[in-house]
Amino acid sequence: DGKKIITQQQNDTTITRIKLTIGNTVFKATLFDNTSANAFKKQLPLTVTMKELNGNEKFYFFPGSLPAKAADIGDIKTGDLMLYGDNCLVLFYKSFTTSYSYTSIGKIDNADGLEKALGTGNVTIVFELL
Repeated sequence: DGKKIITQQQNDTTITRIKLTIGNTVFKATLFDNTSANAFKKQLPLTVTMKELNGNEKFYFFPGSLPAKAADIGDIKTGDLMLYGDNCLVLFYKSFTTSYSYTSIGKIDNADGLEKALGTGNVTIVFELL
């Protein structure tokens, strides 16, 4: 019938959209349909200060843990929103190859300008449901 299946092994194909506000810039993102993303969604709205790491990512440690199912990602793409371990939210602003394992929780729909908006140091980001 031409319809794409957006989830595997699940009947619930609800798409969750969120927005990230960084200063005066707003990015829209889509959360994946998995237990980690659903646990993240329950934290929203959320205002956090994300710290700079490696010139390619911002990260934030949750006070508690979220369900995680890490996998070897291989290629990180600009705009990937992932969980490292079970309590570290990571937003990538550059694409690169990694040997680390992450749990994918979402992706910024259009990451143009993301690196500029995030800047070079720590940054406050507001995550909200759309």
